[in-house]
Amino acid sequence: MSDADLIFRPDLIAKYGTNGPRYTSYPTALQFRDDFDLAQYRRAASDPGAEETDLSLYFHIPFCDTVCFYCGCNKVITKNRGRAKPYLKQLIHEVELQAKLFNTNRPVSQLHWGGGTPTFLSPEEMSTLMAATREHFRLLPNDEGEYSIEIDPREASPATIAHLRGLGFNRMSLGVQDFDPVVQRAVNRIQPLELTVDCMNAARANGFESISVDLIYGLPHQTVASFRRTLETILLLAPDRLSVFGYAHLPQLFKMQRQMDANTLPTPDTRLALLQLVIEQLTEAGYVYIGMDHFALPTDELAIAQKQGTLHRNFQGYSTRADCDLIGFGASAIGKVGDLYAQNAKDLPGYGAAINDERLAIVRGVKLSAEDRLRRGIITQLMCNLELRFDVFEAQYGIRFATAFASELERLRAFEEDGLVACSTNRIDVLPAGRMFVRNIAMVFDQYLGTQRSERFSRTV
Repeated sequence: MSDADLIFRPDLIAKYGTNGPRYTSYPTALQFRDDFDLAQYRRAASDPGAEETDLSLYFHIPFCDTVCFYCGCNKVITKNRGRAKPYLKQLIHEVELQAKLFNTNRPVSQLHWGGGTPTFLSPEEMSTLMAATREHFRLLPNDEGEYSIEIDPREASPATIAHLRGLGFNRMSLGVQDFDPVVQRAVNRIQPLELTVDCMNAARANGFESISVDLIYGLPHQTVASFRRTLETILLLAPDRLSVFGYAHLPQLFKMQRQMDANTLPTPDTRLALLQLVIEQLTEAGYVYIGMDHFALPTDELAIAQKQGTLHRNFQGYSTRADCDLIGFGASAIGKVGDLYAQNAKDLPGYGAAINDERLAIVRGVKLSAEDRLRRGIITQLMCNLELRFDVFEAQYGIRFATAFASELERLRAFEEDGLVACSTNRIDVLPAGRMFVRNIAMVFDQYLGTQRSERFSRTV
């Protein structure tokens, strides 16, 4: 029996296929409050108890030259490159405002530019933003940090890749989604294979440590045969990591998705076959199934960290870095400082008005309770490292796990009967088949699900 046979359980997908969080945070953003007290954020930022905690910086660059119809990100579609100039100025001023709150001797072990399309910025603008970041925060030398950027190969020439490496970026993720030209036309993302190849070759030539590629299954006109060709092509390019997301068709939330003909979306049976194909192709090619929709080569630090039980999760997804304080810069960016989550204004006018008025742009957030922290730890451990030892949480929180979570352990019996988890008197282990359903398993410990609108979440499988 192959690894794929152990992982892929089509008989359970109908049973467990539901909407649920991806748990880049717990509580999720649906629990953030509009009456969030900004004074709490200032106190948490200056807390002397956080001195030993590294910093993580996230910059949201919302601009895209063209719209991809499937996209649900917070973005601004424009061909006017001049729109980046006032935003860049505001970003830099936000860096100054945030730096005043923190001990900036704390090392920045993680930095990420996301979007939108960060390479919408010109090379000069990228240099300006990175220089301002280095001026106000302690960036690490010699690739000691995990500094990553999202790349659209249509926007990044080999010269751009070399420039990014010179700025200190050492990891990148490439948006591909599908190589099939029919699918590309249907989703308004025309991206010839040569652009992706040039990007990856340039990244390797310039010494990027890790290259990740994003694919999507469930897009219009996709068939098992067409997506097999995409997978075969990407395997020849051998990225270090792959994220293969299931497309979530939510036209009621994302208006651009209405540009696609819903009748051309794969049927549920085809979608299931596409998922099976992904797992079979990637595991047979030697990739480790990290969980959910993430795969990594055994030599990649994600796979190594999971094997060692040190994998983490934050708003950028899986991470090998410890639980840093995260500062979010830009419209809609979310930070995590101490026991707080805080989110900036989502719209550019609201964000810009705050920064121009010498104010932080934070408009909503939540302070975690002791119960939140406990459950966040449990969910993170299950999502990342696929195991949970009761004694660790008992020692840290002064509880008896079997008593505190008696109802949750009872609910896990169904997962155990289906071969997804193994529960004993002192631990929970996610079995190979459970990796596909790890969100469902984690949801057992989420105390807010009954109060949240499930349509705001994507399908778990």
